[in-house]
Amino acid sequence: MTDRRLTPSNGRVAAMDLQGQVTADLFTTGAPALVTVPVADLWSGPDRQSRDRQLLWGETVQVFETRKGVCFVQAARDGYVGYVMAAHLGAEAEMTHRVAVPGTHLYPRPDIKAADTIWLSFGSRLRVVSGSGDFFETDQGYFVPKPHLRPLKAYFSDPVTVAQMHFGVPYLWGGNSTLGIDCSGLVQAALLAAGIACPGDSDLQQQALGHALPPKTPPMRGDLFFWRGHVAMAVDSDTLIHANAHHMAVAYEPISEAINRIANSGGGPVTAHRRL
Repeated sequence: MTDRRLTPSNGRVAAMDLQGQVTADLFTTGAPALVTVPVADLWSGPDRQSRDRQLLWGETVQVFETRKGVCFVQAARDGYVGYVMAAHLGAEAEMTHRVAVPGTHLYPRPDIKAADTIWLSFGSRLRVVSGSGDFFETDQGYFVPKPHLRPLKAYFSDPVTVAQMHFGVPYLWGGNSTLGIDCSGLVQAALLAAGIACPGDSDLQQQALGHALPPKTPPMRGDLFFWRGHVAMAVDSDTLIHANAHHMAVAYEPISEAINRIANSGGGPVTAHRRL
């Protein structure tokens, strides 16, 4: 059985490399496009009733179909498949930098007193074409404070540091930005910023990330704890950080307390303790 989230096929169209594996009226290679809004919802269906994940400004998708203003796409960052508003996509361009702070603003000129034009989340991607003084200029003519960006290949050395940058961000189911984020979105943001490939959902992360540790293994910074439908990252041997609906935010919590609270609230036991 194929996983809908990772299989670019909806019956009408499918990716060319799925020929012989799925049934579709048309097989296509699709066309690349770029997210052109600060945060674009990635929906499970064209009716846009259920959000699976979100995509950020400057991220790339492969568009396989556009119908009634909605595009059937696959995200480049993790292969996630879903539907995005066509109005939220534009022509592909090669990005050079990412937002490396919780958020930044795009300005119409290199002046901090200018009225900001657009807000962008951590992880958003931009194409820098020049830099002078305290600002970078983008290919769209916007200006961004230099301390807020870093080259795409200049990865963070510690994913936990990235997760901690999100402390206090509101919890949002399917969220992937510093406006709102969920447990798997937080882990993915942290790992991608450190150059570590990471799926979009916690069940996929449990399958793909690191190696399993025996029960009662002392936690280390960066370890991942999984529950049914939830994931958290260890900050040290006693504390974890996670986006969770109990706090409705990205919060720190003692590991032992989190394990007991989640079990007592019906979330079940830890299903895996994994080390990257």
